[in-house]
Amino acid sequence: MTATAFSSLALSPAMLANLESLGYAQMTPIQAQSLPVMLKGQDLIAQAKTGSGKTAAFGIGLLTPLNPRYFGCQALVLCPTRELADQVAKELRRLARGEDNIKILTLCGGVPMGPQIGSLEHGAQIIVGTPGRVQQHLAKGTLKLDGLNTLVLDEADRMLDMGFYDSIAEIIGQTPERRQTLLFSATYPAGIKQLSATFMRNPQQVKVETLHDDSQIEQRFYEIAPEQRLQTVVDVLACFRPQSTVAFCFTKQQCQEVVDQLGAAGISAAALHGDLEQRDRDQVLAMFANRSLSVLVATDVAARGLDIDGLDMVINVELARDAEIHIHRVGRTGRAGEKGMAVSLVAPPEAHRAQAIETLQNAPLTWHPLNSLKPRAGEPLRPPMITLCIAAGRKDKLRPGDILGALTGEAGIPGAQVGKIAIFDFQAYVAVERGIAKQALKRLSEGKIKGRSLRVRTL
Repeated sequence: MTATAFSSLALSPAMLANLESLGYAQMTPIQAQSLPVMLKGQDLIAQAKTGSGKTAAFGIGLLTPLNPRYFGCQALVLCPTRELADQVAKELRRLARGEDNIKILTLCGGVPMGPQIGSLEHGAQIIVGTPGRVQQHLAKGTLKLDGLNTLVLDEADRMLDMGFYDSIAEIIGQTPERRQTLLFSATYPAGIKQLSATFMRNPQQVKVETLHDDSQIEQRFYEIAPEQRLQTVVDVLACFRPQSTVAFCFTKQQCQEVVDQLGAAGISAAALHGDLEQRDRDQVLAMFANRSLSVLVATDVAARGLDIDGLDMVINVELARDAEIHIHRVGRTGRAGEKGMAVSLVAPPEAHRAQAIETLQNAPLTWHPLNSLKPRAGEPLRPPMITLCIAAGRKDKLRPGDILGALTGEAGIPGAQVGKIAIFDFQAYVAVERGIAKQALKRLSEGKIKGRSLRVRTL
């Protein structure tokens, strides 16, 4: 039996059978290092990036001591954003399939409190939430943590970036002394040291190598003058023509400048930053995930926790101020065995940041001359899909099958031309191939979805 087989751990037969059915054959490095510590009940600080298998690691860790017959909150996972909380809850539900009657509830801001209070009255063993909303429920007395065994701080560095230190401290103050605390973070800033010193008991530390495999990700650095920055982003896209790109900026103002410059060049782009309303954020992310938006221009804080498949390129419009954040940005491309490219634009005042990256990677950076960026001939860079927005969602009991049926039923559009369908509380988004967008819009607007006429528009 190998040390990386899940069967080498003291897990229940039901959990092992479920892991096998989910296709989890071997532990990832973070799982192999952290699970033995967690299963002994010890506190843990784990440094690992998104996509390393950390959610399954702490998921198995917190499900193992759970008592299915007690309906109070036994495990609390704090996440920086609603998207990440939804992703974590989804993964925990898959991991809990082997156990009967495990209730998992998400508590995030941006949605009404009422339904959450109703769900809490029925009880749930696991709560996944954002610090602000969890704090509100504690203040109201609708959430009690006196039966808590396990507290997980996921993407702790990012929660601190977003100013959640005091909220986290207050939440921890309402948990039992004898709890297990698991802290996961991509980087290890001073705030994390302070958190662990204050709230953790003799934590074990594990760190998984976060450098990338050069064969998966090609990194290219270009020296620019500050005034060339925006035009160079356009030139990079015209030269390499990636299908999907995340461009990293520092401020929301810089995000907007890049979006405007790309728009003027006929490239579809949208900004993602902390000031967006939840509804606009959902819309931008749905459009980027379904391939009807070519470039997502984002700040680091807004983009953390994004799990995007098949990302062709990352552009550092300006180098990150911290070399570990650079590694984290770059690691979003070239996932799941695909090749990716990371392009970094460096003005002379940022030379010391480039130096820090070189030191951390322990390898020289690959510099290319700006004049090597030649636009490739062809159609303008347009995304393959177009998104239709339907004015109804989960609260109206709308399901993906209803939308697909309305598009493809009775001599409708072939299913192969319909892309991702994303359903939120009060709206839904469906991607269709560019060539059939008008036809799809007409069909949904004039027909009925689930027996009702609904408002549909093209984004």
